[in-house]
Amino acid sequence: MTAGKPLTLRRVMLVTLLLAMILVVVGVVAVGLGPVPIPTREIGACLAQAATGHSASMTSDCRMIVLDLRLPRVLLALLVGAALSVAGAGFQSLLRNPLADPYVLGVSSGAALGAILALLAQPRTTLGTMGAAFAGALVTVAAVYFLGRRGGQLDSYTLLLAGVISASFFSAVIMFLMTSLPGRDLRGMAFWLMGDLSSPLPVRLGWLMLVTWLTIGAVYTTSADLNLLAGGEQEAMHLGVNVRRVKLVVYLGGSLLTALAVSVSGAIGYVGLLVPHVMRMLFGSDYRLLIPASALGGAIALIVADTLARTVVAPTELPVGAMTAIAGAPVFIYLLRRKLG
Repeated sequence: MTAGKPLTLRRVMLVTLLLAMILVVVGVVAVGLGPVPIPTREIGACLAQAATGHSASMTSDCRMIVLDLRLPRVLLALLVGAALSVAGAGFQSLLRNPLADPYVLGVSSGAALGAILALLAQPRTTLGTMGAAFAGALVTVAAVYFLGRRGGQLDSYTLLLAGVISASFFSAVIMFLMTSLPGRDLRGMAFWLMGDLSSPLPVRLGWLMLVTWLTIGAVYTTSADLNLLAGGEQEAMHLGVNVRRVKLVVYLGGSLLTALAVSVSGAIGYVGLLVPHVMRMLFGSDYRLLIPASALGGAIALIVADTLARTVVAPTELPVGAMTAIAGAPVFIYLLRRKLG
């Protein structure tokens, strides 16, 4: 399936099915890997027992390792990877910059700052933390957008510089706030900021999954309009695109997806940059295919990164953000050199 083929519903379904199958295989392998390896047959039997309600016959490895530890973590990596990738694809389209990414633009740092402010406040509430992360992400998107405009048009280099400056400023504020934390909490917060999928979830995974996929669905409704926006806002308006509505949906959706990801996993970088770029190379730039491909590709990428983070130097666990940065930073440099060249 090459990028040059015309897009059809059959091709969308085939690519989506292929990536979904890869995702299932990667997820099963990830559940089986760890200090205590679990064979694939036992994983299947464990999941079947859980689905049919036969909990009495479960082994301790099935209940504690598979259902309580590894499976929730794999599902969380799936959601966070999908959220960051779709947010990155949306930002890249509206800002018309392949370097746009929630982490590079400072959106992840803004969301992290909002979440930390909510965590330092009393009383702490889950909705308050996620709401503060969303507000931080939204403010950052707005600031970067307006700072990146020159003469009424978006300037790619100014936009990138505005994102880097915003990220640096928010990171400095976060470091300042962290000095007020007790030493017991400081290490955990620092690890969380580098990307951590092992922390207890503040909400039920089912609710997080529902909100994430509904938001991705909302962004997908703009996919046909995003294709037309690639030629410029004026041209898209002449073709009947409601540019204001598309911007509102994508900016709000991308900010919410980033906030959800950051509030449960910290600031994981470069997923929203690397995955959409790879999906464009493989399947083309039509957003009717790119958005679902990015969602599934991001889920696969983050599951692989998290599996490596918890196994490559076991029993020590690395921040998953370190793994994504190792892969994403060279891609960022490549894209920057190509754009400047």
